[in-house]
Amino acid sequence: MDIHNVKGTHWSARKVDHIYIVSLKNHSKIVETLTDFVRDQNIQTGEITGIGAVSEATLRFFNPSTKNYVDTTFKEQMEVTNISGNVAEIEEKLTLHLHITLGREDYTALAGHLLEATIQGAAEFIFYPLSTRVVKVRNQEIGINLYDFEK
Repeated sequence: MDIHNVKGTHWSARKVDHIYIVSLKNHSKIVETLTDFVRDQNIQTGEITGIGAVSEATLRFFNPSTKNYVDTTFKEQMEVTNISGNVAEIEEKLTLHLHITLGREDYTALAGHLLEATIQGAAEFIFYPLSTRVVKVRNQEIGINLYDFEK
């Protein structure tokens, strides 16, 4: 078993064989910090899952009839009950695509595409890299980026 630790400005990780266990620093931004992590470790594609707590989150909802996103920011303490997503190359940049479910104090939940969130407490992730390059290209008919395995 190959185990070693790696560290960035706002994250630390332990690599076990090919899987990473990642912790983000309190008050850091999730998407920004995880993007720094995947670029630093040169992860081309893979799956990510995580939990934590945030004080602010901006979610996106895609409206298929207008092909536009609607963004809403929530400023309150919330539990991250799940973050899941992937990383792929979009326009020659490694890009995260994350969805999030947030638990509120009244035990209701919010969910959507995660644009960004600020950690208040902790954020812990497991990242499963794959040894391949995957590209997403904008599908004009649908209006979103989809995998293009011909690229």
